[in-house]
Amino acid sequence: MASIDRFSRRNFLTGMGAAASTIGYSLVVQADEMPAEPFPEQEADDIRKKMDDLSPESSVANRIATEPNMRVVDFECDFFVAGGGLAGVCAAIAAAREGASVILAQDRSRLGGNASSEVRMHIVGADHHGGRPGWREGGLVEEIRLENAVQNPKSNWEMFDFVLYDKVVSEPNIQLLLDSSLYATEMEDGRIKEVLVRCDKTEHIYRIKAKQFADCTGDCRLGIESGAKIRMGHESRETFNEPLAPETGGTGTLGSSILFTSKKYDTEIPFTPPSWARKIEKRHLKHRGIGSWEYGYWWIEWGGQHDAVLDNERIRFELLSIIMGVWDYIKNSGNHPESANWAMDWVGMIPGKRASRRMDGPHVLTQHDLMNLNPEFDDAAAIGGWPFDNHPPEGFDDPEIPPFVSIKMADTYNMPLRSFYSANVPNLFMAGRNISVSHVAFGSTRVMATCAVAGQAVGTAAAMCAKNGIDPQALYDDKKTLWAYQQLLLRNDQTIRNVCNEDPNDLALRASVTASGEAESSKASHITTGYVRDVPGEWANRWGGPMTDAGAWIQLAWKEAQSLSEVQLTFDTGFHRELTLSEQTARQNKMVAGPQPETVKDYAIEYRKADNTFAPLAEVQGNYLRLRRHRFDSVKTNAIRIRVAATNGGKEARIYEVRCYA
Repeated sequence: MASIDRFSRRNFLTGMGAAASTIGYSLVVQADEMPAEPFPEQEADDIRKKMDDLSPESSVANRIATEPNMRVVDFECDFFVAGGGLAGVCAAIAAAREGASVILAQDRSRLGGNASSEVRMHIVGADHHGGRPGWREGGLVEEIRLENAVQNPKSNWEMFDFVLYDKVVSEPNIQLLLDSSLYATEMEDGRIKEVLVRCDKTEHIYRIKAKQFADCTGDCRLGIESGAKIRMGHESRETFNEPLAPETGGTGTLGSSILFTSKKYDTEIPFTPPSWARKIEKRHLKHRGIGSWEYGYWWIEWGGQHDAVLDNERIRFELLSIIMGVWDYIKNSGNHPESANWAMDWVGMIPGKRASRRMDGPHVLTQHDLMNLNPEFDDAAAIGGWPFDNHPPEGFDDPEIPPFVSIKMADTYNMPLRSFYSANVPNLFMAGRNISVSHVAFGSTRVMATCAVAGQAVGTAAAMCAKNGIDPQALYDDKKTLWAYQQLLLRNDQTIRNVCNEDPNDLALRASVTASGEAESSKASHITTGYVRDVPGEWANRWGGPMTDAGAWIQLAWKEAQSLSEVQLTFDTGFHRELTLSEQTARQNKMVAGPQPETVKDYAIEYRKADNTFAPLAEVQGNYLRLRRHRFDSVKTNAIRIRVAATNGGKEARIYEVRCYA
């Protein structure tokens, strides 16, 4: 039986400093030395070994009787994740980085779900197109956004697929199964014991035992197979006493969309629609404006009155027929002569689902929770902030109804851990659009950045559960462990409203802080407030040191010498700015393709020796990430200093937080 190794050298070497940068957010250095090389040949060999493990020799006796031509491969791991959208990717990475062995199964050839090149929906979340600047999500989704901005500055969707693929396969504790669909479970005493995942392309069936499981499929496939409580459609107003809910409940929900992209060429390009294209007239577009057509239209939406899972083929056909009809209208109606030289260069073939099934957890998030009308959750684990964004089930079929009703939030909101695990299957988590929410609340929580932070919350919880031999309900019930869970999330840059760093092991919280200078209203001491974001115009939780020819520095000092072996830095990456992937030129012009200018680029960490001179612990050039973690052989010192030699364009050296650990 194959197993996933819990630890490998790359756990401690997931980033590179000195004259290069690489995927990952951690850096290991030796005291008084430059960073060690990460030996990429060995790393590549480790990845190849994981690939080889997917196809071991399999005896005929190990075949499943009903599948005599499929090889059976047995795996064991701490955490199994079904679904490779942003929720599943973040769940897998979060758990792996906490030492859990993880298997991630994705039923398609690429990761990202609706954010992949197959669907091409740009990632949105709490900052909702700049409507709430400063609230871009932190943590793993921010790491992914920053990597994409640097590694994929031309906003190519296929390269974004690769960024995600590299991010996952480079984690030593993750085994990735692509083109592999979960199709069955074996239960024992109400718990999931193992799952069956099939890959017809390689003729393998993977039989996987795990301690904890997560359904990140969006459609609750793992939940269905394990008998979890499922919710569909929309609830009546009285169900949760939600003013935004309709008076009567029903099966209708948000529909699916298919996007297209187009380009302008040097010559006129005619278009003849297929015979099955819908005939679109101006009256069909009463509430649907034809503006820029380079990135399709989300309002080409259909299928909310059908089952998004069972009726997928009908939904696909209707969406394609609408797309062809809309493009025919643009090209041939005579109302848009400027389209003469334009042609579609890509049409999606996979409906981007907004809604299907949801699972019930111990807590169902409702309108009142999202409006912060209820008491704060003691198990808050992630934030949201997208508006209440409801779409009529009829979609494009009823041109008299606006395609959406959007009601902005007054503020961001917290989501609790209890909405991220099943109410009746003890070892089943969920993250993504299938979490435990009412239909009204779902209108906000369904967007991908919110799904991603839910995934990070789930992966972190699953790793803690696997390590401690408990289930998520026990994690919630033990308030000491629950508090430690929240603090661990914060340490990994997950944002939780009104919860700050109180980690008793963080020696920086007991240090006095001085700096070379302080810009505007920033203070050096702000790096120990416990919070790691500001809204635009504020300097409440970060230090900004004016850059001079000599750079800038900030120092932490203690009255007595401390033993240190880790320093963690959180930089400013421009949370006020939108950062996503989009085909729209207008949106691209609002973003920075490459390192964000506010971010510290070149820096060094030094410690004070007994003779009062400073010696290097780490040197980094070319940084563009927000969270950097430096581990080194333990040193005894009464002060450390972070020297900033250059930024990526900003006038100040901006740091939100410095953490220090023994």
